Amino acid sequence: MQPRPVSAGYAGDVSPQLAWQWVQAGEAVMVDVRTDAEREWVGHVPGAHAVAWKQWPGMALNPGFDAGVQAAVGAEQKLVLLCRSGVRSIAAAQRATQLGLEAYNILEGFEGDPDASAHRGERGGWRFRGLPWRQN
Repeated sequence: MQPRPVSAGYAGDVSPQLAWQWVQAGEAVMVDVRTDAEREWVGHVPGAHAVAWKQWPGMALNPGFDAGVQAAVGAEQKLVLLCRSGVRSIAAAQRATQLGLEAYNILEGFEGDPDASAHRGERGGWRFRGLPWRQN
């Protein structure tokens, strides 16, 4: 699957599988933009950089986001951004693009969309796709 380009101020959307392929090949760096609590309680991707887009409580923008993503990515690397469902990571990709980085949103996020019972993890997402993750 090729990246799906968008005209919303970032490089595009990619599937979890393509994002992982790029990370494994060294073409991209993954940044998990969820809160510390989400990563701690729900799970995280080994090797992903933890740079929250918004901070709990209150979900205020993280003043250290810019420096964090700039420090995470190397020269000639793409940036792939992961959140819970692929919404916050769009805003984070837009900001990273404003900083001059080639930034992509990972579709479906870590947990995917909620099902009819409002439960996540059954309709897409990083974990659902069988990609590497850990839970503390």
